[in-house]
Order: sequence, then C-alpha cells, then structure tokens
Amino acid sequence: MNALLWFLRGILFVVLLGLAVKNGADVELRFYFDTVWRVPLSLALLAALAIGVVLGLLALLPQVIRLRRSVSRLERQARSGAADAHEPPERLEP
Repeated sequence: MNALLWFLRGILFVVLLGLAVKNGADVELRFYFDTVWRVPLSLALLAALAIGVVLGLLALLPQVIRLRRSVSRLERQARSGAADAHEPPERLEP
C-alpha cells in the first residue's frame, strides 16, 4: 500500500512538473500606477496559491486561539474537578 501511494505521488509530481514546464511563457500582471510584473505563468499560479493558503490560515487563526483557550480552561477544570464532578461543565462559546 505504501509503495502504491509513493507511485501515485510520483505520477502527480511528474504531471504537475510537465504542466509547469509547458506553461513557462511569461505573463504580465498589471497593478495600479502602471506597475507590471512579468513572470512565468507557473510561478504566478504558485504565488496565487501561496497567498491563498496564507490568507486561509490567517482567517482560521482567531478560531484556533479561541478553541485552545477553551481546551486549556476545560483541562484546568478536569484537573481540579474531581470534587466538582456533579456540576455541569461550562458552556463553550460558539
């Protein structure tokens, strides 16, 4: 199973590498104030993907911080809560 997975990863790498090589022509990205960025298409797509990943992770960051605080609060309650086992746990904020 592991060999099959590596084989499929290799095929995917070769296909994506071929796509990048075939789309090596320069494209012009035009910004404000007549700024132009001439870059290969594959690099422009890679940059767009990287920017999207970073923005997605930044959008998730507040939720992750909130969940980590809730987990640490619940862990503190669990450590000190052997005597308070009959009390209902605090409700988590949505």
